[in-house]
Amino acid sequence: MVTILSFIVLIFSIIAHEVAHGYAADSLGDPTARLSGRLTLNPIPHIDFMGSIVIPALLMLSGSSILFGWAKPVPYNPYNLKNRRWGEAFVAIAGSATNILLAIIFGLIVRFDSTPLVSGGAALPMVALSLAATISFTNLFLGLFNLIPFPPLDGFTALRAMLPWHLSSRLSHFENGLRNTGVLSLILFLFLFSIILSGPFFHFILWLFGLITGSGI
Repeated sequence: MVTILSFIVLIFSIIAHEVAHGYAADSLGDPTARLSGRLTLNPIPHIDFMGSIVIPALLMLSGSSILFGWAKPVPYNPYNLKNRRWGEAFVAIAGSATNILLAIIFGLIVRFDSTPLVSGGAALPMVALSLAATISFTNLFLGLFNLIPFPPLDGFTALRAMLPWHLSSRLSHFENGLRNTGVLSLILFLFLFSIILSGPFFHFILWLFGLITGSGI
């Protein structure tokens, strides 16, 4: 069962994801996120009431084994990017790349810590290792989930940006059509994901987490 600690880790993980988008865009010539005050780890500018509070809280209270949520998207203008095609792909994957990097760093802390995480051990190492494991697993899940090539996830944006123009334009029409349905397309995707892909995806995350940390969860 997820805990308040997992909730806090989730919030800061999705914020790190969005800030990474903003820094990537800023480094490529678009200052929109910086001028909007979004290049900060302060959670207040990033909080989305539904995605950052309501949905994670409902999952937590329902006893869900995983948490999911999102922050307000960091604004950026792709027309300001130095390289429109590859720049947009770079901005898209920056968030997931940051999550995966955090997952590896904190996962390796768990793997190579010399203090065993066992009952009766020192209280501080147990808490620290538990926190590191939670950060690793949460960021691994967020990073890989956002690489799924379905709008509005980052994997779709990166795929669209990297494809030839005639294919990219078709994906843009598809994306715009889904956006016109509002939140219904996201609900449908999450419903289909939970039925078809959630099991294999979750087991894949568990396998990677074990590979990084040398342990299970």
